[in-house]
This record gives sequence, C-alpha cells and structure tokens, in this order.
Amino acid sequence: MFKDFIARNKGLLAAIAVTVVFIVAEALVFYWKGGFVITLVPLALLVVWLFVVRFETGLLLMALLTPFSINMALLPGMELSMPVEPMMILFTVMFFFRVLVSKRAEVGGRRSEPIPSTSNLQPPATIMRHPVTLLLLASIAWMVITSCTSRLPWVSAKYTLARVWFVVPFFFAAAQIFRNRTRIRQFYWAYAIGLGIVILIATSKTLGNFSDLQTLHRVMRPFYNDHTAYGCAIALMLPASVHFIFSHSHRGWRRVLTLLLFAGLCIGLFFSYCRAAWISVVGAIGVYVLIRMGMKVKWMVVLFGIGVGAFFMYQSDVLYKLGKNHQDSSYTLADQVKSISNISTDASNLERLNRWASAMRLWKESPVVGIGPGTYQFLYGSYQKSYQLSTISTNAGDLGNAHSEYIGPMTEQGLPGVLLVAALFLTTFATGVRVYRTARDSEVRHMAIAFTLSLLTYYIHGVFNNFLDTDKLSVPFWAFTAAVVALDVYSEKNTHNSA
Repeated sequence: MFKDFIARNKGLLAAIAVTVVFIVAEALVFYWKGGFVITLVPLALLVVWLFVVRFETGLLLMALLTPFSINMALLPGMELSMPVEPMMILFTVMFFFRVLVSKRAEVGGRRSEPIPSTSNLQPPATIMRHPVTLLLLASIAWMVITSCTSRLPWVSAKYTLARVWFVVPFFFAAAQIFRNRTRIRQFYWAYAIGLGIVILIATSKTLGNFSDLQTLHRVMRPFYNDHTAYGCAIALMLPASVHFIFSHSHRGWRRVLTLLLFAGLCIGLFFSYCRAAWISVVGAIGVYVLIRMGMKVKWMVVLFGIGVGAFFMYQSDVLYKLGKNHQDSSYTLADQVKSISNISTDASNLERLNRWASAMRLWKESPVVGIGPGTYQFLYGSYQKSYQLSTISTNAGDLGNAHSEYIGPMTEQGLPGVLLVAALFLTTFATGVRVYRTARDSEVRHMAIAFTLSLLTYYIHGVFNNFLDTDKLSVPFWAFTAAVVALDVYSEKNTHNSA
C-alpha cells in the first residue's frame, strides 16, 4: 500500500522534498545573512507542479488566496497583488500553451475528437460562440486598439494585460472546468472561506470602534484597501450563499456551515458601512421579485430606461431636493442611509461627483477611442474644477479611478468601450434569467439565478465604483460569469419558456 501511495504521488512527494530542502537552506541563509527571498523558490515550484498536474485545483487555490492577497511593488512602477497575480500570469501562460498543443494535435491528426474531461482546457466551440464570450473578446480587442491610441501607451498595455490574466483563468478556463457543477460549488466555497476569514478578522477589529467611522473604514486592511471593495465583495457573495442554504447538495453540517457563512456575510456587509453595497443588495432583491413575477428582461430594460429618462427630465427638481440633504456619513445605520442622497456636504459623494465631472471633460476630448485603458487616474487631476473639489480631493488628482464601471470605460475607451461593457452585463443577465426559466434541472435553475443576482449586485455597484482592475473582485466576477455561461451551454432546457 505504501509503495502504491508513492507511485501515485511521486510528483507531490518530490515537490515536498524540494520544499524541505529549500526551507532548510532558507533557515541557514536567514541565520547568516538575514535574507528571505529564497523562500519563494519552493513555493513557486509547488505552484508550477500544481498547475501542471492539478490544473483545476490550481484555480481553486487562487480563489482561496485572493481575499488574502496584498499589493506589493516588485519593481519600480510595477505593483502586483501577491501571491495571486503571479499565479494568474503563470496559469494564463500554461493555458495558452495547452491550447496551442491541443490545436497542433488536431492539425496533426493525432486526436479525432475533444477529450471529454476538464483536463483538456481548450474551450469548446459552444463556449467560444456564446454571446457573452463574443462580447468579452470584443471588449478585450477594443482595449488593445485603444491602448495603441492611448495618451500613456505603457500604462494602457499593462492594464490590458492584467485584464487578460484575469479573464483567461476565471472565465475561459473556468467555463470549461465548470461543465462539472461540483466545480462551481467548490469555487464558491474556496473564495467564500477566504472571504469569511477576512470578515472575522475585520469584525474583531471593529469591536470597540463603533463610534469612529474612519477606523471602521480601515478595519479590512491590509487585505482590502477600501471598505467599498470589501462591501462589494461581500454583496457579490450573498445571493449565491442564499442558494446554497436551500440547495439539496448542502444538508446536515454543510447547511449549518452555510448558514454560519451567510450570517457572517450579513454582519460583514453591515459593518462595511458601504452604502453602494447596501443599495446593490436591495436592488438585486427588487429585480428578483420582478423575475418571480414573470417579467421579461426586455420589459425590465424598458422600465430601467423610463426611470433614467424620468431622472433627466426632472433632474433640476431632484438635484434641488438632494441638495437640501446635509446628513453626512455616520456609524449609525439610519444616518448612513440618509447620507446616501447627500450631495451637498458628504465628502465621499462630492468626490465621486468630482471624478465623474472630470471624466466627462476627458471623454469630450476623445469620445470615440478615449484616453486609453487605465490612464484616467494619471490624467484627471488637471481636469478638476475648484468649485467641485471636496475635502478629500487633491490638486494632483492622485486618488484613483473614475468611481464607475460605466463612466470609467467611456472615458478611457470611448463610447464603444462603455457600450461593450453594458452589452456584456446585459447579455450575461439575460442568459442567467433564461437558464432559470428554461433549464430542466431545478438545481441548475436555482444556481443560475443565484449567480445572476450575485453579478447583478456588481452591475448596480458599478454605477458608483469600479473594481474590475483588481483581483479581489475580478476573480469572483469573471468566475460567476463563467458559471452562468457554463450552466447555459451544458444544461438541458425546455423550449416553451424564455427570458
């Protein structure tokens, strides 16, 4: 039996042996020289081995580690989220290598049909022809084009490459891996466990600081640099967690664990004091009610369009009433809710309006191709107006992005950029609703609507913030999108219902 174990796990045992050797070497080097860089070598070897032998497990490991990742400046002008982003880069390179080898095998006639297992990560034609995939590819292609016309080409090139190593593992590879629904559940739990531990740490730091709002906004550091990203990640996980509470696959202790996780997410969401996250959850609940009522997606879009049109028609009256609200952000729930509509004194709201106004001025100078992906944060400073500055504004304009998943792409990639983003989000939402209404398997239906509503929380939150340039939100966002596509492609459907 012992010999069989060694034969089955030669690679793992070899990796452990190499790790032990390097740990001993590191101990000696640290004792004599005080260095620690050599520690990264065995870890890197373990990751390489994992991606070669257990590709799917590597994806789950990245999901587990993402909530704990910390930004580090490895080189001047180059900051990566450690340890996840280097793993994403390696995963992406190996993914393209596997696809290339698979293509060569097909051309050479050594394989007549695709291998029906997730070890073959070449996305099938059904995935590549899916409307969501086509829109995502079009979006990346447009980012490449606008990087060439960018005001800061090097910045745009790095930004576009980062988008590639976000979507390749967690959309293109995941969409193939997720043909097995068990992998979707495993991914959810991998990210949820990591986030749950961060919530425990942040909540414990919250105790005793309830009266200090600025401290409450920082308790999630160093794992999340901003309480809005922290709240957004929690909101993204909530609808999916509700599904797993009632899922037939979660019984006994698993259901108890899911209930505990859901309670932790609710506590974390509350103490995040992120108003946009609260709004996104309420909005997702409202849309779910409409879906349950049987409203078609096209009528939801019409209803949303009417709401937007009404706002612009009566914007003077609306802005006048909003301007009379002077309730600033507060640690009390009632006051925090009231401050959502305060555009007269609340620093956070005023700074967001300042970023949007600066973004619109930049966009007007280049409405078709924009100023270049990822460049807004380096250029908006000189486009600010003194009368729009808030107490947290800086004259240098060095506080980050445009605070909108829609205005940001419009400024950086022009009108086609934002249209592609909106089309991608809407198509994914419509796909999830269609699967919910047409899938024969009830587990597939409920899983599809759960992940669709999770994504919807980000679509709503994206009005106020944009986080798809970070691993913290890109990992679950693109994986949940891949899950919706996989459920659509690989599930059996009834034909009498539609979205």
